[in-house]
Amino acid sequence: MNAAVSANRLELLQIADAVAREKSIDREIVIDAMQDAIQKAARSRYGNETEVRAEIDGKTGEIRLNRLLTVVEEIDNPAIEILLEDAQLRNPAARVGDFIADPLPPLDFGRIAAQSAKQVIVQKVREAERDRQFEEYKDRVGEVINGIVKRVEYGNVIVDLGRGEGIIRRDEMIPREAYRPGDRIRAYIYDVRREPRGPQIFLSRTHPQFMAKLFGQEVPEIYDSIIEIKSVARDAGSRAKIAVLSNDSSIDPVGACVGMRGSRVQAVVQELQGEKIDIIPWSPDAASFIVNALAPAEVAKVVLDEDAERIEVVVPDEQLSLAIGRRGQNVRLASQLTGWDIDILTEEEESQRRQAEFVERTELFVEAIDVDEVVAQLLVSEGFTSVEELAYVDIDEITSIEGFDEDTAVEIQTRANEYLERIEGERDARRRELGVEDGLREIPGIDTAMMVAFGEDGIKTVEDLAGCATDDLVGWTERKDGEVVRFDGTLKNFDLSREEAEQMIMSARLSLGWIELEPEPVEGEEGEVDAESADAAGA
Repeated sequence: MNAAVSANRLELLQIADAVAREKSIDREIVIDAMQDAIQKAARSRYGNETEVRAEIDGKTGEIRLNRLLTVVEEIDNPAIEILLEDAQLRNPAARVGDFIADPLPPLDFGRIAAQSAKQVIVQKVREAERDRQFEEYKDRVGEVINGIVKRVEYGNVIVDLGRGEGIIRRDEMIPREAYRPGDRIRAYIYDVRREPRGPQIFLSRTHPQFMAKLFGQEVPEIYDSIIEIKSVARDAGSRAKIAVLSNDSSIDPVGACVGMRGSRVQAVVQELQGEKIDIIPWSPDAASFIVNALAPAEVAKVVLDEDAERIEVVVPDEQLSLAIGRRGQNVRLASQLTGWDIDILTEEEESQRRQAEFVERTELFVEAIDVDEVVAQLLVSEGFTSVEELAYVDIDEITSIEGFDEDTAVEIQTRANEYLERIEGERDARRRELGVEDGLREIPGIDTAMMVAFGEDGIKTVEDLAGCATDDLVGWTERKDGEVVRFDGTLKNFDLSREEAEQMIMSARLSLGWIELEPEPVEGEEGEVDAESADAAGA
């Protein structure tokens, strides 16, 4: 009998050890699960209201069962209560409300109780296994991991990672890539989340950083931080661009990534199913970087708008299709790589646009200052772009134009000023018609033209302006489905930076008392206050 009991105890511990090893969880967790299972079985035997406690000795495997009885003065339920006198026989220090442990005889498990106990153990072990998996992988986001394809479900690939299971969703697979159970696979861990069915390890083969990590494995200089990957843009399975920078002037970053006869880049290309990769030298100068990013197309000229992060690129006519790429792929990847919106024009289109601007400005001067076309063309050719420039420029700049004397220059400036006064009057009338209050004019940087734009957009008071965000005035951009979408602001037609727009809004809030400027500390002020306090204390 004793030999059998000892064997059972030993077997219990052996099972706990085996489960802990197989599931890679702590042995104590398995023993705790067994204790919970025995408690559940004991409750079904002695009644569910009975508070049963089971303990398994971690060294001998001995099982001890106790039921907890509440110490009371009068018993209502003998299964869960004990009289104070009886409790004090066991423990003289017992008081009403305390719990007394009452030993129970060893439990003989029936078939149903054993099945129930098994379910408890399986559930507890599974929860522990999930917790262990989440803790192990939550800090591994950003790693490249190897696994074996377990199964394919509706295009999603389930990967056995050894100590866990990951999923590559269909949209995270490289197009035209097919895997069968048993295939080895390499992927990038981009997210680990707790979900109702357990922790989910999300893997990707299309993520831009997957390619960056592959280069890190193939190029020792990247691993050693001599070469830095600044940005990556991918059209998975088709084409990619990667921008690299060398922290050592003696090492060519592009050459190091390409490798001897292209060996390094080819290893990455093979892993990515033949994806074409352009390796581009990164540059702190935005224009140079964008020109590099548009390779293999040649660029003739660039015009940057730094506030809007937009750049116009002029290419020779025969290079247009190369610069744009099939279905816009080349320019789209260059835009993702650099973070700039890129507009591509041919030299002919740029020439036509310049001619159109020349005609437009000429017509403006003919109409505004009532001069003939030849005079207007001369003014445009000299670089004048607006009537404001003519009105406020130093008169010597006009007289320096060939064929213009001082009287002509004075007359041009007089007419320009008269035109601006007339326009200002029309704008002010329109502003009043829209119901825009005079107080907005007191905000620094706001003119009548802006007040008209405010009125047309429903901003009529200083309070309305104070309630605006910077984006409301200058607009914003959003990236949708890989494309950059531009949303216009109220002052879209004005050359206004984000900082200037923000300053307008802050000035409006200050004038209303919504916010207060903290006074700047004056040097020596603290010392004077302290001295006064000291005098007062002395008095």
